[in-house]
Amino acid sequence: MLDRFILHNDCIVEASAPLLSAGQVGLLSGWGVFTTMRVAEGVPFAFERHWARLSRDAAALHVPMPAEPEPVRRRLLDLIEANRNPNCTLRLVILRNGGGMWEGPSAGRAIDVIALTAKSKVWGASASLEVVPHARYAANAFAGAKMISWAMNLTWLEAAQARGYDEALLLNERGEVAECTSANIFLAEGNDVWTPPLSAGCLPGITREVLLGETLVPGIHVRERTILPSHLDAADEVFITSTTRNLLPVRHIEGHAVRHNDRVWEALEHAFADYVKRYVAEHKRVPVSAK
Repeated sequence: MLDRFILHNDCIVEASAPLLSAGQVGLLSGWGVFTTMRVAEGVPFAFERHWARLSRDAAALHVPMPAEPEPVRRRLLDLIEANRNPNCTLRLVILRNGGGMWEGPSAGRAIDVIALTAKSKVWGASASLEVVPHARYAANAFAGAKMISWAMNLTWLEAAQARGYDEALLLNERGEVAECTSANIFLAEGNDVWTPPLSAGCLPGITREVLLGETLVPGIHVRERTILPSHLDAADEVFITSTTRNLLPVRHIEGHAVRHNDRVWEALEHAFADYVKRYVAEHKRVPVSAK
């Protein structure tokens, strides 16, 4: 359930306000980009990384971006304060307004900037996965772009959950593991941790980026390599990652138990949580009364 207020361009307004129109081509065609952020103690975690990914995806899809990130970040902080929800999930959407045969009357803006917050989902202690073949086309020029055309992912997720699974594990056209509908996947072999490369067709998740780019636990090496379903069966541990999950262990794939001792997962999970705490401490907003 959405919180009471949303951000629409420069204004904080009621979520029920009639703001969008049928002539906005991005609304009709899914022409836009988005990102989902964790908000902790009023701080949008890893905002800079999210903005960089939004900018890459927007450039690929010809979606204009706001000129500077800082005014958007400040408005997101205003939204979080308005909703009085300092620990939540935030979605930021950049929606293209013009182009194509269904373009409506100009609203005077090339894009709409929309942000929403909601209570963070409780994912449980572990995940079970259903395998979906041919769900990612890795050779697609837009593979890895986080666009608002998200219906396929939602449909695969809904179908998996209807059959008793928590998530859907998506394979590409070569039969390689790509990702889940809203999470990246990792496996551990001893102290070596592997995740599919972007060439497999997966999204460059922010948690994935941190695990690959930061040495969170000395002696545990996180790298990319091609992963097949058989590699998951033979792994010591399997876990999935996302902005709202952190690191979540996988216990079953297609009904078969996954081996686990949780040693590597627990070490990385604790280290990542500490990384988030440090980021939040460094980016805490100065209270209005102290300005």
